[in-house]
Amino acid sequence: MEEQMDYSMAWLSYRKNPLFPDREYFRKIYVQENEAVIHTAAKELSRAAEAMFDESSQIITIVKEAPENSSAGIYLYTDKNGPGNGGYHLYEEGGRLTITAKEPSGILYGCFALIRKAQRLLSLKNLDYKEEPDNPLRMLNHWGNMDGSIERGYSGDSFFFKSQELLINERTVDYARLVSSIGINGVVINNVNVKENATKLISEDYAEDLKQLAMIFRNYGISLYLSLNFAAPMELGGLDTADPEAAEVKDWWEKQMKQVYASVPDLGGFLVKADSEGRPGPFTYQRTHAQGANMLANAVKPYGGVIIWRCFVYNCTQDWRDRKTDRARSAYDSFSPLDGQFVDNVILQIKNGPMDFQVREPVSSLFGALQRTRQILEVQIAQEYTGQQRHVCYLIPEFKEILEFHTRCTKERDTVADIISGRAFPQFAGGITAVANTGSDTNWTGHDLAAANWFGFGRLAFSPSLTAGEIAEEWCECTFGPDKEITEAVCRILMMSWPAYEKYTSPLGIGWMVNPHNHYGPNVDGYEYDRWGTYHRADHYGLGVERGSKGTGYAQTYLEPNASMYETIEDCPEELLLFFHYVPYTYRLKNGKTLIQHIYDTHFEGVEDVQKMIALWNGIRERIPEDIFMRVSERLEHQLEHAKEWRDQINTYFYRKSFIEDEKGREIY
Repeated sequence: MEEQMDYSMAWLSYRKNPLFPDREYFRKIYVQENEAVIHTAAKELSRAAEAMFDESSQIITIVKEAPENSSAGIYLYTDKNGPGNGGYHLYEEGGRLTITAKEPSGILYGCFALIRKAQRLLSLKNLDYKEEPDNPLRMLNHWGNMDGSIERGYSGDSFFFKSQELLINERTVDYARLVSSIGINGVVINNVNVKENATKLISEDYAEDLKQLAMIFRNYGISLYLSLNFAAPMELGGLDTADPEAAEVKDWWEKQMKQVYASVPDLGGFLVKADSEGRPGPFTYQRTHAQGANMLANAVKPYGGVIIWRCFVYNCTQDWRDRKTDRARSAYDSFSPLDGQFVDNVILQIKNGPMDFQVREPVSSLFGALQRTRQILEVQIAQEYTGQQRHVCYLIPEFKEILEFHTRCTKERDTVADIISGRAFPQFAGGITAVANTGSDTNWTGHDLAAANWFGFGRLAFSPSLTAGEIAEEWCECTFGPDKEITEAVCRILMMSWPAYEKYTSPLGIGWMVNPHNHYGPNVDGYEYDRWGTYHRADHYGLGVERGSKGTGYAQTYLEPNASMYETIEDCPEELLLFFHYVPYTYRLKNGKTLIQHIYDTHFEGVEDVQKMIALWNGIRERIPEDIFMRVSERLEHQLEHAKEWRDQINTYFYRKSFIEDEKGREIY
């Protein structure tokens, strides 16, 4: 173990509440069995009791259920008839708090749920609460590199890697505590772009370190996953091919996986990015994604492992003059013909939209098109295109919209949430994952308020029925304490932040308009004439990409009636209007405004919204720890200046394109 680093514990930063009336429950913790995860659960209860109530908990082992004359306390025991799949039953009866579950992980999640209630000073009397997670897999994808950097990392360096070594220290344990507390049960520790030493993570070089990390994770109900290099047989094994149908390649992977699982028997599996953005894959050998994924899946199947295969693939050589080729179609065209061809331990990981984590995109049409394949929804809390954790942008409302989108794949259970959870097609359950937003900064996420996305993703993955407002309130009270004025102000800031960011950046689903490479700051034509297929098609008359049947045809990749809805300007939801259609500046929206006036107005409104956020934050200065207040204030001031830059550049660009004046006579350069 290395020396402990200086960092906060985010929403697990317990506050003193020595007068909490229900603190007596925590004095005695009864456990039914000596199992690692249940021991972890009891330890977390004890830690919370000491920190919050100055109570020293006594942990007592019992053989079966507590006898009727036993004293008050918290009772933890597994029950074969209890909630399964990580679910739990938390209830108070006869002066005792009981947490039961079919599995130890459920006991742990129940304990953290109890701790959250205590943090929020909610009464524990007459409690009766059952919860079972919707999604079997609830994961975080870290994009850390072996040198300690993080691709698209906006909160410091990696706490998993440094100087080509795997870090195992107290922060590793505390990370596991935080992740487990919100119900995450799988973590991919390395970048999907696997290169150089990261390829060797499946070799003996890192076996002992991975074994130690897996043990830490295991104690918190978390499975370890690794990103995999499809070309490893060549780069690591010395073969002259990585053809998934070649016998020597299959043999190499089988031997390598036998070695890996001998060191880490409960390794969850591997994440693979293939044939995208220069990464190697089966296309090199005229093989399909199914052939590539299935070959790897067969190698890990004897050990219970899964292969998570990303669907983020597209042609990187698009010509801006080509109006038919469409990057948005790429994942659909690549994977929809393969539905039913993947073996049962392959899961396709599909980005929420067809492009790349823009502030507003339609839901990927692969959801609904794939009906015989396991799927994971991939979202991004790292805010690559939504302010990079320098802007507050609470993304849980967006994720709620995605999960609740009706794909029309069945008559009743047809939402994205239904598909990934297994309700739509029971034998094809998958889950949800997020590109992580954490790093080595003191507060983990750079912007203190960005931790709401980390916390919120975990809570939403476990309980999609929670509203974005409920999650924000829960995070706020666990982080800052149950102060009504703080909660009201911070929740208002969070809930208005995603709409505000959308207002002052790119309008009506068009996306991009950012500086190339770093993806930060306004640059309307930054990606307009490149090879990546990220166009807005603005000219003197209008803007937008025609994706109806007269354009690229992407609208027709959806099931009916969604295909017809997206097909015409009149029926298309206005928040996605420019994603699906080229629209004249003079076109009138449903609110009576012209398109160009909507662009002007929303960009001014977005700046005003940030000013309101600053006023709300300043109003609670005396109630927030000074260091946190100053950090957030500094970032909000930056956000305001940056929002003004976005406003001025976007409005000026379209004023000069259209020659149409702002009806309100505001200054546009």
